[in-house]
Order: sequence, then structure tokens, then C-alpha cells
Amino acid sequence: MATGLVLAAGLMPVGAAAQVTNPKPTEATEVSENTDGDIVVTARKRAEDILKVPVTVSALTSEDIERRGIVSVADIAENTPGLNVNNNSAGRADRSFQQLVLRGFTPSTVLSTTTSMFIDGVAVSSPSAFTSISNPERIEVLKGPQSAYFGRNTFAGAVNVVNKLPSGEWGGSVTGMSGTRNNYRVRGDIEGPILGDALTFRVSADRFAKDGSYINAYDGGTLGDQSTTSGSLLVVAKPFDGLVIKAFGFLSQDKDGVAANSRISAYTVKDAAGNVVVQGQSNCTLTGNSVGVAGLGVATSNPYICGTTPKLANPVSSNTLLDSYIKNFLANPTGRLIDPKDGTQGYGLVRNYQHYHLTADWSVTDALTLSYLAGYNHEEWSQLSDLDGYDTTSLANPLGGTGSRSYFDFPYLVERIQEDYSLETRASYDSGPFRGTVGLSYLNAWDQSDLGGGNGALGTRVTSTISGKNRARTMGVFFGLTYDLTSRFSVSLEGRYQLDTLYAYASPAGIVATTSLFIPAGTYAGGAVIAKQTYKNFLPRAIANYQISPSLMVYASAAKGVNPGSFNAGVLGFGTALQQAAVDAGLKITVDPEKVTNFEIGLKGKALDNRLRFSIASFYSQWRNQINSILLTVMQANGTTAFVSGSANSGSVDLYGLEAEATFAASSFVSFNVAAALNESSIKSFVGPTVSKLTGVYDFSGNEQPNTSKYSANAGVQIGSAIRGTPNASWFARTDWSFKSGFWSNQANIVKTQDSHTFNARTGVTIDNLSLELFVTNIFNNSAYTSIADNWVFTPTFDKLAVNSALLVGLRERRTAGVQAKIKF
Repeated sequence: MATGLVLAAGLMPVGAAAQVTNPKPTEATEVSENTDGDIVVTARKRAEDILKVPVTVSALTSEDIERRGIVSVADIAENTPGLNVNNNSAGRADRSFQQLVLRGFTPSTVLSTTTSMFIDGVAVSSPSAFTSISNPERIEVLKGPQSAYFGRNTFAGAVNVVNKLPSGEWGGSVTGMSGTRNNYRVRGDIEGPILGDALTFRVSADRFAKDGSYINAYDGGTLGDQSTTSGSLLVVAKPFDGLVIKAFGFLSQDKDGVAANSRISAYTVKDAAGNVVVQGQSNCTLTGNSVGVAGLGVATSNPYICGTTPKLANPVSSNTLLDSYIKNFLANPTGRLIDPKDGTQGYGLVRNYQHYHLTADWSVTDALTLSYLAGYNHEEWSQLSDLDGYDTTSLANPLGGTGSRSYFDFPYLVERIQEDYSLETRASYDSGPFRGTVGLSYLNAWDQSDLGGGNGALGTRVTSTISGKNRARTMGVFFGLTYDLTSRFSVSLEGRYQLDTLYAYASPAGIVATTSLFIPAGTYAGGAVIAKQTYKNFLPRAIANYQISPSLMVYASAAKGVNPGSFNAGVLGFGTALQQAAVDAGLKITVDPEKVTNFEIGLKGKALDNRLRFSIASFYSQWRNQINSILLTVMQANGTTAFVSGSANSGSVDLYGLEAEATFAASSFVSFNVAAALNESSIKSFVGPTVSKLTGVYDFSGNEQPNTSKYSANAGVQIGSAIRGTPNASWFARTDWSFKSGFWSNQANIVKTQDSHTFNARTGVTIDNLSLELFVTNIFNNSAYTSIADNWVFTPTFDKLAVNSALLVGLRERRTAGVQAKIKF
């Protein structure tokens, strides 16, 4: 993050006091920030004062976004209490994989989502979409199940970016940033009228790049290089009074180098001459189990890392040699979803993303508004990583020979395509004490992936393999009703009836099922439907709110949420013995949806002539039927080890917490912001053979969720004023602190990351239309790991793969200093 600053807790402006305006509910596409300082949000698909909407929501205004340099969802998460981003999966920690973890709702599988993202209320399929939003009106972070209004995958909450409407006058801006390690960003936008106020537009373009913070001990290059090129177009039509149509689209491309991650190995690896290649850092020995299933297997001794993660004992390293083996492998179209010329051309990531949406709001009368939303997303990415993650050139390759390297190495390619389109129509009514919304929605989404690699003959005998396609079709009917029983007391009842139909398809090569353990035995042609399941759920939310005074409101709510199920189609490629092992571990072809019941109370208000704004909320959630990953390592009759993976409804968790945020404008010269979140979790039940195999733990009762911070906080102070003697000139300076406590690698709570304290500072001056800013992020070079996952040490004999033998950790970007200039016209 080159220019990001700590996101103000509460995300509310700290400017001059403002009077309550009680804005009339209108549609999201017509809403702008109130000029008196009150923030209007669309948490219930209508405009409401943030301090009066009975939902726990934070809003980041356009001024906040610009002042703090927020450019991606990672920036928001890093600086928002109660929100984490996990980018650690499949032996890498990079931008190819990002999951939002809100309130401790850690997605339990790689492909699952508990917090969804939206632009103008239209779903987007990837956090990478947020890198292309230029000059938004605001970003809303909605906490708790949002099923009634936002639908699928809003199990823990939602993040919604609201575009700013272009004006009917010509204008624009150009921004340039330059920082240490070749950080730079160039962004420009222009807006204006096409047909006066009836048809306006904004077009923007953005280019960002930086070198990584870490030197690769293998070749002296840098690890963590990133670059993004994006462009967007927003067109707004107002053909007649009361009708607003917005068409928005953008394209983006990420081209990243090798990820900045490393392993903390529990074992020492030596070459044939006895030289240490990897230094082990084990500080404990766990009594595990050879199978990881209660009642089976025998006790094992497993060296591992316990307590708080240590500093790296080994140089950060990754094999990145782009020789004929890698080039031939990447040029081979066999088993590839993405044309080789469009995929990665070496180690690193290439991602192409498209998003388009159309929204229309028609105010038929003063009381009735009809709305329509349509969206389309297409993402494809190609990523090649050095899965062993260290310099292996001194280790002989047991598979060496024609078409393979003489030394051991394990390059691995993963590619994925996902696409979806969605439709929604709704009618909203607002008259007197009654307000209501009713609507229909439809979503059609699919994804497919390919993978391949290893230490064999890449590009000749070793090629990628395409998996079967997964598809979800979701239809919903939703409503929201609010009635003012008195001038102070209101009740709301919301709900969504949702039908999720899931499909799993055979891979292009087809499937021959030799057993009926999962599906009927037989031959299935490539692309044939091998599993189908429909789930029906009603997802209600009830809210009561009481306006204690014009400046103080209390609310309480109860809601249910559902996260879609899935299939374990991957096990169908195994023989009878391995499929039986999967069944014994609790796997079946269908994985049922996971469910949550959430209770919440909150208090919002302002005081001291509106200079103090605050909100407090507490929640209690019961997460049931939790979907968890199951990974089995099975010793086969021929002496080789096979890996069997899938998902099962094997968990139950209670989560509860407290969130508080406040902003205080002490004077026109100085303002403060502070926020904190406590996210407690208590596992009621959990089955995880991989974790039990390592730790010997089968009873996880009372343990905490992994990959989420229990404690988090933010604090910031800003000073500034007009420059005397210079018209239209002002200056500011601010500093921010962000804290997140360490998080566990798994449900056994054996090892967790260090606590993270990050300090940032920024100062700037504005004269007329020109702004100049200086910034420093991560001032004290905080090195706490950004992510953690149990992993393995790869050796030529693969003797450390039977049980987790290493931790994979994400490395934090080092201190970055720079200058940014912006001119408006």
C-alpha cells in the first residue's frame, strides 16, 4: 500500500458540526453526501442518515478516501477494526486469492465467501474490482447478515462502493505519486456533459506499480512486485424528471511478480554434502496421529512451531529461473483454460477483470420508486509459483532426466475463470409512517480452474489438468417493511426467500465412476452434470429502533443468514480405496449450506454541538453447519502417499463482540478519530483430520477461530487550517495508528502471528486547484506477518508431506515514503 493511511474508525468526517437533516429516502444512485456534514448511506437500499439507520454500518466518504490514499479493499481491511484480509492459500500469499474476514467469520474453504462486495448495490465477484474505482461517493461497510437486501454470500456482512454522479459541468483531475522502491501511480479523470444535465459522463484511467520490499536470495531480484492498469467509464442519463439511469464499466489488469511470502520450517533440510539448505525453527513436538481420525491410526511425534511466530531464520527466497522448461510448460495449451499467450509468461500473476452494470431508478410518484439493476463480471487469472519456496538448486532431482531439471524444483501453475451475471428489480414505497420495498433477484455464476506442475518433465509429460465446472443459479424474492409506531419508535421486518440450485459438471476428459460411494457407478462424458442440488431458505431480519432524542438512537435486531453449499466432485477422480477413506472422514458428494443466527444491539448519536459523533454495537452470532476443509494423506498399497481433499459440514461456532467508534472535532484546527473492535469466538464443535493429524487434538471446544484478530483498533489525529495571507490555500498534517492482534493458523490454537502496530503520517498543502502531499507509511517498519497457514516443507523425497511441517506466512510491506501531487481543472 503506497499511499494508504489508517482508515478512521467510524469512517465519519471530523469536520464542523452539522444539523440533523433527516433525508427523505431515495434510491442509491441519486444519493450524495449531505452538504451539512451528515453522511447518507444506503444500507437498506434507500438513503438514510448513518446515525439513524438501525444497522451497524461504517461509511468512508470521498474526502476520506482521497485524504488517506485508499485504493483497494486491502487498504480498507488493514485499517478497519474487526476486518481482516486472508490472501494465504495453496502455498502462496498474493493477490490471486483474497478473502474478507469480518467479525471473525473466517471462510473455512478456499472458494467460500462470508462477506460480499458490491458496486452501486450490484455484486462483484472479486476484491480486485475495487482497484478500479475512481473518485467514488463513499464506501459502506455493512456488518451482520444482509440477506434481505444484498442476497447471497452476505453471511457476515457486505462492502458496497457507491459511485459519485458526474456533474453537468466540465472538470477533471490528474494525480501523480512517486515513492520509494519505484512506487508510482498516475491517475486521471475527466467528466462533463454530453447533453447538458440530461446525459453526463466520467472517464478515468489509472496505472500503479511498485517493487517489492524483499530481496530474493536466489537471484537478487525483488519479491512482492505489483502493477495494475485500469480504466472505467460512468454514464448517467436523466431523460426526464424522476428517472436516473447509470451505466458503469471498467477493465483492469494485474501483473505481479513472485509473492512476498516465506516458510517457517519445522525441519532442517540438508544437501548431499551435509550443507544446511533450510534451517528448521521447531520449538515444540506435538503428539499427533497417523490418520487424524478419532479411533484410528497410531500416535506420531511431529516437530512444529508453537506460541508466537518467530522471525525468519532463512533468507527469503524463491526459484524464478525462466528457462526452457518453464517456457515450454507455459506455452503448452494442453489442459489449459486460458490461452497461453494470455496467461502468465513467468513466475507471478496475470489477472484480467471486467465489470459492467446498469442501474435505473424511476420515481413514479413522490411515494413510489421502481428500480432495476443488472450486472456482469468476468475474471480470469493465471499464476505460477515456486511451491517449494526456497533455493533448491543444490538438491538432486530424483525425477531428473529428459525434459526435467537436474535439481529438485516444484513450479506450479494455477488458473481460474469465473463469470456471473445478475438481475434485480424492486419497488419502493415511502409515505407517512410506512416505508417498504419488495423485489425479485436472479444470479447465474460459474467457475472453473486448471492446475499442474511439479518436478517432472514440464511441458512434455507433465501438463495442466482442467477441473469440472461449478455453477450456481440463485433466485430470490425479498421485502423490507418499516413502520413508525410513534414519532420515536419504529419497527422493521425484512426477509428473502431464496432458491439456490448448484451444479457440478464432469471435467472435459470425462469421469469413469468405478464405485457408487459418491455418485452412481458409470461413465460420464466431459461436461455432463454429475451432481445437482437445490436449497430453499427463508432469511428474515427484524429490527426495532428508538430515537431517544434527536441526537441519540438505540436499536436491536435479529437476523438469519445462509451461505451456499457446494460439492466434493474432486474425490470422483480417485479409486475405490481412496473414496472409501473420504467417506470414513465424513465427506459426501453434497455439502449443505452453513447457517447463522445473529443478534445485535447498538447505540448511535452525536453530542457537543455535533462535534462528537459515535456509535457502539455488540453482537452474538451462532454459526451452525459450518463448512470446513478436509484434507487426508493416505498411504497407498504401493508405498506412495495420496492426498484426498474436500469439504464437510463439520463445525459449529459461537461469535460475539463489541465495536465502538467515534470522531471528535475539538476545534477547527484539530480533530480526532478512534475505534476498536473485540471479536470473540468459541468453537463448539469441529472435525479437521489435517489439524488432528498434526496436533492430536480432537476436542476443539472453547478454542478460537483462525485467521482473524481478536482485538483491533485505530486512532488518528489531524491538524490543519487556512494559510494566512494566501487566498484559497490550506494545509494539513495527520498521523494514524492501526493495531491488530495476532491470529491463529488453525483451530487447535497452537501458533499465531505477532501483534501488528502500524503508524502512518501525511502532510500536505492545497493552493487553489493544486495539492501537494508528503507521506510515510509503516513508519517504524512493523514486520508482523500479514497472513499465516499450515503448510509443508518440500524435499526431493517428499518425506515431509504426510503431516504439516511448516508455516507459510505473508510478509508485510516495508516503510514507504513518497510525494503526491494533484491538479483539478
